[in-house]
Amino acid sequence: MAFAHIRQCISGLFRGSPVEHAPVLEVITYSNERHMSSSISRRDFLARSGSCAAHLALAAAAMPLLSRLAWARTPLGAVVAREPFGNLERVADGVWALVSTPLGGDRTTLSNGGIIAGRNVVLAIEGFNQPQGAQWMAAKAKELTGRWPTHVALTHYHSDHANGVAGYLTGGEHPTVRSTARTRDLVIARNLPADPARTAAVNGAELLSPTDVMTLDLGGRSVRVVPRAGHTDSDVSLELDDPSIVFCGDLFWNAMVPNFVDAVPTKLSASVQALRRSRETIYVPGHGALGRAPEFNRYVAMLGEIERAARQAYVDGTSAADAGARFELPASLGEWTLFSKGFYPRAFEAWFRELKGT
Repeated sequence: MAFAHIRQCISGLFRGSPVEHAPVLEVITYSNERHMSSSISRRDFLARSGSCAAHLALAAAAMPLLSRLAWARTPLGAVVAREPFGNLERVADGVWALVSTPLGGDRTTLSNGGIIAGRNVVLAIEGFNQPQGAQWMAAKAKELTGRWPTHVALTHYHSDHANGVAGYLTGGEHPTVRSTARTRDLVIARNLPADPARTAAVNGAELLSPTDVMTLDLGGRSVRVVPRAGHTDSDVSLELDDPSIVFCGDLFWNAMVPNFVDAVPTKLSASVQALRRSRETIYVPGHGALGRAPEFNRYVAMLGEIERAARQAYVDGTSAADAGARFELPASLGEWTLFSKGFYPRAFEAWFRELKGT
């Protein structure tokens, strides 16, 4: 059963080319600063997608109702919209974050995302799991800001963050999609079943630099797009300085053990450390409730425990499978959601690959 350890559970959860319809978005480049279709079978679903989407969807059937409801029990901002698939929270003037709540069984969005509005540009973050999720987010952006999103940013290629991106491009609306070239290529190559509309949407993307920070001028507000890596080959974070808000993508899972299916652990750890800020900050994770410093620091500590145990197992000659199967987080770190009993062995395997240099 893919959900054997679900009750390591929940308390920590709460805490293309430009088109004529899109306004010009000023981009300033600086020096380098340093992953479903409901109609496919369970076996095919897991085979086609090692990404977060598969395990979140399977988890929905098994998680107790209380745990599902607890997912977003304590919002950090005012909730401006509630849906079976998630809650949209206002976290600052002109900034909203969607906290998806997929464990009720609704797969419309699956991942978190957001809206950032300036005078000239409305930026939507993430393409979500289904086009209906992107359409809903776009409609909310228009309701809240008076405008359909003019630009869309993808943090990485995984299906729960990217498969619905074509939903933004409906009727006469043609927002500019932004992703790295690697994210674009992986969306097309790996996200199955293939979808011509999704392929067209990402093929038309304006490409983000894989090495240099880019500043997007939304009009009276700037968003830094920072290239990172570790959860996948190509991740980005979207960051505001005033107020201090970081959209982390899947570099941060709040109170959840992340999926290491594509991870390069040393890069993941470095990227997560680089996201951490010394001042009061709201961190929008890829999955789970919004967090502040205590939740983010606990996540950093969790990754550190996995690293320590994996390195020791490697030195001891223990297999990744055996060491991961025996691993438990220390009680001092509190409770964690673990979507699959395979997540720890997968994390250890990722560490072993790096330690072996393979």
